Amino acid sequence: MPDPGRTGPAGSTVTGPAADGPDDRRLSLLMHAAFFLLLGASLARFLMRHPGETRTPWIIALSAVLAALYLLGPVLGSRPTPRRLTWLGVLVAVWMVLVVLAPSFAWCAVPLFYTGLRILPPRAALALVALLTVFVVAAQLRLATGFDPNLVLAPPAVAAVATAVFVHMQRQAVRQRELIDDLLRTRRELAATERREGTLAERQRLSMEIHDTLAQGLSSQQMLLQAADRSWISDPATARRHVLTATGIAERNLAEARRFVHDLAPADLAEGGGLEAALRTLADRETAQARGRLTVRCHVEGAPAAALPDRVQSALLRIAQGALANVTEHSGASVAALTLTHLDDRVVLDIADDGRGFGSAEGAPDGVRGHGLPAMRARVRQLGGTLTVESAPGEGTVLSAAVPLPHTTAHPVTEDRA
Repeated sequence: MPDPGRTGPAGSTVTGPAADGPDDRRLSLLMHAAFFLLLGASLARFLMRHPGETRTPWIIALSAVLAALYLLGPVLGSRPTPRRLTWLGVLVAVWMVLVVLAPSFAWCAVPLFYTGLRILPPRAALALVALLTVFVVAAQLRLATGFDPNLVLAPPAVAAVATAVFVHMQRQAVRQRELIDDLLRTRRELAATERREGTLAERQRLSMEIHDTLAQGLSSQQMLLQAADRSWISDPATARRHVLTATGIAERNLAEARRFVHDLAPADLAEGGGLEAALRTLADRETAQARGRLTVRCHVEGAPAAALPDRVQSALLRIAQGALANVTEHSGASVAALTLTHLDDRVVLDIADDGRGFGSAEGAPDGVRGHGLPAMRARVRQLGGTLTVESAPGEGTVLSAAVPLPHTTAHPVTEDRA
């Protein structure tokens, strides 16, 4: 019989699913079975000891009414509604009448203890248990031929133990439910946090990819198209070369955009040959696009013991692209060098130029030389590496990105030194 309310640890009534665990349902079935067993045994005892009495039909009828009322409980639902409370009152009243007529029905009170404790608020439930206990004691004394202290002490002891066990079980059920609720809430909060972190990480990834590909490509196209516009009439051949170069950059940007949207490796890496080949291709392309204004050289020192992870190759290539874009647009350099060094525990990429450089007080302001430094720092930090920038006015700039290899450790530190 699904009963509704139950006393919580703080004296409140706990309702709903929190009290409907497997242990609670098993206890309910046990108490229901005990009620009908006690009712049947009490009726059998009465009929055996008092056959043919005038009250016998009334006892049989009241027993049937009590059983029917008890079975009506599940139909009334599982909440402490007025109908449910009325049902409990009628059930107890019929039992009391039955006990007055036949004291042998007194021990049916034990399952009624349980029913009252489940339905009523704590104080009302304890009052009902006390009332039922008084009736049980009175019934036992009526049956006794003389005074027996056990008949007075045993019913209150049984009632106290039954109440204590029930309250303890209910407190355990409430604590368990609260723990489950806390765990579920924690899981929801963790899931929400992971979603937010995933969204921020994806946003950061896209912003870095856009800066290192589309933004730099658009900037190069703008300069080429402006140069083409200036020489359109005086030197159509040169203007055409500028336009063709800008078209090539646009095609590469389109390919790169499609790849980074799907979180794929940069196109230069996807063509095969690994990071070294991609850096050489980048150096040749930047040299060709500069048309004599800038020469980019590429050097590789050492050899990797194993293939570099894709994440490391992609990050270092993007750093090289961003650094060379800054060299082309802002440094006024004539020579730049990419140096990839393979060490036992890390791989280091240096980008050096002979441009105008900057001082420590001047720093690397956004929009000038340091436009892409935050993205570079973020890339290196994600890999547990370090990023350093060394520069001085008139002496060029050296940017160095060091990334630890697998099974090595490094503390991500970024610093600028002039």
